[in-house]
Amino acid sequence: MAWSKYQLLLAAAMIFTGSLNTLSTKWADRMSSRNSEGEVKKFDHPFLQACGMFVGEILCLLAFKFLHLYAICKKDGNRNERNPSENQNFNPLIFLPAALCDMCATSIMYIGLNLTYASSFQMLRGSVIVFTALLSVAFLGRVLSWREWGGIYFIIVGLTVVGVSDFFQGSQSGETLDKNNVITGDELIILAQIITASQMVYEEKYVSKYNVPPLQAVGWEGVFGFLVLSLLQIPFYYIYVGEPFSGNPRGVLEDVIDGFVQLSNNPLLVCAFVGTIISIAFFNFAGISVTKEISATTRMVLDSVRTLVIWVVSLALYWQQFHWLQVIGFILLIIGMYVYSDERVTPSTLSLLHRARLLRRSSSVEVLSRSADEEEAERRFHPRVPPVSINSHPGDELNFSNA
Repeated sequence: MAWSKYQLLLAAAMIFTGSLNTLSTKWADRMSSRNSEGEVKKFDHPFLQACGMFVGEILCLLAFKFLHLYAICKKDGNRNERNPSENQNFNPLIFLPAALCDMCATSIMYIGLNLTYASSFQMLRGSVIVFTALLSVAFLGRVLSWREWGGIYFIIVGLTVVGVSDFFQGSQSGETLDKNNVITGDELIILAQIITASQMVYEEKYVSKYNVPPLQAVGWEGVFGFLVLSLLQIPFYYIYVGEPFSGNPRGVLEDVIDGFVQLSNNPLLVCAFVGTIISIAFFNFAGISVTKEISATTRMVLDSVRTLVIWVVSLALYWQQFHWLQVIGFILLIIGMYVYSDERVTPSTLSLLHRARLLRRSSSVEVLSRSADEEEAERRFHPRVPPVSINSHPGDELNFSNA
């Protein structure tokens, strides 16, 4: 079935904002500005950037409140219409552990992004599928099939190839990075995916049963993540770490004052920083809308396109050097994701819905459970099939994670 104009707009918005998020963050890392000591230095403030990311997630909560009020007003005009966000019986503190994981993972990833290439950063994030699967086996009692193990194998090989390709990134690229720093950055990104996988397993085991609307869930994690990370800026201001983990004049873990000084001295840097905030908000909204309006499978395909866009733009801007190993690694990663998710073309609507739920538990899609639209579709096409409880099988619920 052909996509509507609205669906095409959502797909384009997801690709554009998702690519813009990584590229704007890397752009900020590459820019220089006068710091608090009067020296012109590169902008190296990953924890401040992580705070900006959480501000973008808070915007998702504001968007949810607006849509929630709109749904209530619409329901007043039609008493028989179901309010998609009527289940609000939960304690927001259930998102605190997930927000702490998100805070750690995002901060570590931004440190890694400052040390390595944008395309490698995006590709290595695919390792979250591997760690989520392994942690699901350990803590959710899930049993992986041979097909899923095969997908994990392809992903690991692809990640290895991408990592090896960073060894061959020469000085011909627009940015000369120390190879030891690049390796460290890649390792930090992998480490962050372990934390992200822990967050997803926690959400599946303890959060998904509440069936919280995804925009609201992302927003609450943004609130807790921003509050905690903002308070941590105080001790970070006094913890000395030195290079390559610190680029501020005092050599501390984070100097937020120096960060704001650099922002005030470079308008383009402000544009990049604000671009990160706005893009993460619209990317979350567009991604959730794509899952609801089209399918979770389509979202995974679009996320792969986003990785390709980031890689092509990085090459076009001479941010890195082309190497054929990255092409091979990217292809292996895509094959592994599709094998793991059991991608097949079939006319069965119920099969499509089942694969959508399978994809949710195996990738970083930002939905907590089956949507009301999916349940309605199952009952429409299979009226004799009773509704399935979201807790009937461990791991069937969808976990969400930011971009």
